[in-house]
Amino acid sequence: MTNIKLIAASLAATAMVAIPSVGAETADHAEPTKGEAKLARMLEGRVAGEPQKCIRYLPQTDLTVIDGTALVYRVGRTLYVNVPSNARSIDDNDILVRRTSFSSRLCNTDIITTVDQGHGQYTGNINLGEFVPYREAEAS
Repeated sequence: MTNIKLIAASLAATAMVAIPSVGAETADHAEPTKGEAKLARMLEGRVAGEPQKCIRYLPQTDLTVIDGTALVYRVGRTLYVNVPSNARSIDDNDILVRRTSFSSRLCNTDIITTVDQGHGQYTGNINLGEFVPYREAEAS
């Protein structure tokens, strides 16, 4: 019986030590970056749909580049958010040059090259992800 009490006390002490450390991790979440905060504001009142591999892309398609975070395409009343695998490389001071196989579609396999606005120098490539549509939430 003594061994059982000793084991139970040991487990209780371990749990007491573990619980504060779990709480510390959740309280220690990093604050959203400026880009993440800007994206959150853009998406307020919108609902995410199923991710898509391609979107319709025309010259008049509105694009918002959010530094280090995402590319947001507006097609009609829908916002398509693309978070590239190398999102930290996104710089709103760069020019995006797109090379595609389909002129009126932008797909997650297309290559986006970035060029410095000031010097016209190549700065990198963006590896697109899927496009997540965000539509205005319907009033209930």
